Amino acid sequence: MDASEKLYGESSKLSPGGVSSPVRAFKPHPLFIRGGSGCRMTDVDGREYIDLCMAYGPLITGHAHPEVMEAARRQMERGTVYGAPSEPELALLRRIHEEVPSAEMVRLAVSGTEATMHAIRTARGVTGRDDIVKMNGGFHGAHDSALVKAGSGSADGVPSSKGVLADTARHTFTAEYNDIGSMAAILEDRDIACVIMEPILGNVGLVPPADGYLRDVRRLTEKHGAILIFDEVITGFRASSGGAQKRYGVTPDMTTMAKIIGGGFAGAAFMGRKDIMENVAPQGPVYAAGTLAGNPVSAAAGLAQIDIMCRDDNYAKLERRTSELAGTIRDSMRDRGIPGCVNTVASMFAVYFGPEEVTNGTQAESADRDMFARMFRYMLDHGVYLPPSALEVDFMSVAHDEEAVSKLEEAFKGFFAEVKG
Repeated sequence: MDASEKLYGESSKLSPGGVSSPVRAFKPHPLFIRGGSGCRMTDVDGREYIDLCMAYGPLITGHAHPEVMEAARRQMERGTVYGAPSEPELALLRRIHEEVPSAEMVRLAVSGTEATMHAIRTARGVTGRDDIVKMNGGFHGAHDSALVKAGSGSADGVPSSKGVLADTARHTFTAEYNDIGSMAAILEDRDIACVIMEPILGNVGLVPPADGYLRDVRRLTEKHGAILIFDEVITGFRASSGGAQKRYGVTPDMTTMAKIIGGGFAGAAFMGRKDIMENVAPQGPVYAAGTLAGNPVSAAAGLAQIDIMCRDDNYAKLERRTSELAGTIRDSMRDRGIPGCVNTVASMFAVYFGPEEVTNGTQAESADRDMFARMFRYMLDHGVYLPPSALEVDFMSVAHDEEAVSKLEEAFKGFFAEVKG
């Protein structure tokens, strides 16, 4: 029995499934990590892995980047939380306002789930409407309005988790991503408070928007008076310095962010037009609060990480390296005759086995999970840590240097050779 297996045996007795989030679990047991540096992690048994999970996206500068760690250390010497405004909090607010097109006003929070929950509540409070729209395959955190899927053969919402009330779920409707007609049908039939969507789907693998799709969504929501919320928890400060909205030139009414803006610590935000955000307490009647919201350590670390990415052409360099790796994987699959496709945007990519293309949640769900599980185990045995779930995103960082990318290419090629050996 190795150390991870022993620790997992103990944690399984103390926590449901032995993990603090379901996506971390895999058979026979998850790895327990002792430390991370750059693009690599080391488990408690001393095995090293090149990391393509990167904590599901926050670590765009890599594990324990010296500048990010130093910014956090400097703040921790002055205290970790005050229950009052601080200068690091204001500095992060200022930077988000400067970089993100929709961020006329910003409220900091703690997690992506909290940010999307507050954004939806705000949209409902502003419009006086109850119903919302999400995308098939879109994920917006673990709160009741978001844990909803389409009913059989319809867009009507049904709970996707036990404990979510049917009366809550019926106010959430589901449209198909990249299908403007699907959304139009709902908006024309209902008084919708908001459309909340990932501008780039990131929880069924990675699905980019078709040309013109986001602009069509923007026009349609304006026509029907629905607030458009871009959930940029994943893409904020990753798709570009101003997120996917800056990359694609489409400005929503509201935006949610987390992950990167916390610099590896818990941090999030929801933001939007001034006339909308002025409805948030204490200025307005929509309540949103949190003891650790605007935590100065998270703010200092997040700001340091953003500063690193916004210099030395780091976004463009990272995108080129990611595109080259994804291209190698795609070519290797084709050369070996392995059916599937590889989607990539900015510093993210996803490998799908089976479908020739993936442009929406339904196509993503058709991917071969058994083949992914086989790849996951092979890559783990060859020193590469992928996100354990089949429909997750692989994340690159500026710490993934040429040596790491070369080893990643060799590992992927080795797996494809084994499949078609």
